[in-house]
Amino acid sequence: MTDQPVCLTLIVPHQLRDEVFDHLAEQTDLVSGFTASQGSGHGTEIRLLTAAERVKGHADQTVVQVVLARNDASRLLDRLRVSFAGTKLVYWTMPVTEFGTID
Repeated sequence: MTDQPVCLTLIVPHQLRDEVFDHLAEQTDLVSGFTASQGSGHGTEIRLLTAAERVKGHADQTVVQVVLARNDASRLLDRLRVSFAGTKLVYWTMPVTEFGTID
């Protein structure tokens, strides 16, 4: 049985961005690379931490996506739970049906 690839998506508060990037970069046994983009968090569960966020009405966040094997995603999530306990990082995984590079 093959270990199906998944896309792990993390929603990272702006103030944790560099720390999460560093943590992911250290997980060389699981993470070969990741993609990050800016996001805006909206909703009742979103914490607006700065005056600027309260004025804008949304939280500045970073969306991080990592494609990796399902078992590796579980292992990475376990490590994130230890390193970022209490930070309320939001995550989800989705199956990846195809992944590659176009040369």
